[in-house]
Amino acid sequence: MKTFRFETKVLNDATLKFAADEMKVNQEYVSLKVVEEKHGLLGLNKNYVVEAVVNFDPINDSIRFLQMILTDMEIKAIVEAHQGEENNFTFTIDAEENPILIGRNGKTLDAIQTLLKNYINIFTDEHYMVLVDIGGYKEQRKKQLEILATKTAKEVAKSRISVCLNKMNAYERRVIHTKLSDWRDVTTESEGEEPNRYVVIRPKAK
Repeated sequence: MKTFRFETKVLNDATLKFAADEMKVNQEYVSLKVVEEKHGLLGLNKNYVVEAVVNFDPINDSIRFLQMILTDMEIKAIVEAHQGEENNFTFTIDAEENPILIGRNGKTLDAIQTLLKNYINIFTDEHYMVLVDIGGYKEQRKKQLEILATKTAKEVAKSRISVCLNKMNAYERRVIHTKLSDWRDVTTESEGEEPNRYVVIRPKAK
């Protein structure tokens, strides 16, 4: 989590506000700890070395953030979270209005995921892999992409001609790269500039 160390002559609400403002978070997420007391000559002019720490729960606070978004959209939904390896988190949303939350080609879903990532980044300097899925859309999309990757890779391996796939977001490109990472006959590479990056599947040199 984010930390910030500074010196101050006093310890009061203003000190907490200063730390929160410097870290650009709400005061409710910040706690202060005195790590050192400095004294001037004859013990006068005491200064405190204070460490401010952001207290953030990546699961519970993220669920609360997603529920706040859904409340603003006047949508009732069930939000759940699962932590995978290390800092990998998957958040699932299920509501009667799933199609609205997913949007055309998953664009609304991607926007919600981006909002959550940006929210988490406010509170931590750690790198989190965050996935938001709504009504199983991402899981179904993953299966479709894996089928596409396998089919295209077979064609490339046979023809020895590279194939450029349609533009994809970072999550979709990662699915392709992961699916073909252990293939002996082909290799993958992302090209282009966001938001028009795409995956190229190439034959490996023999």
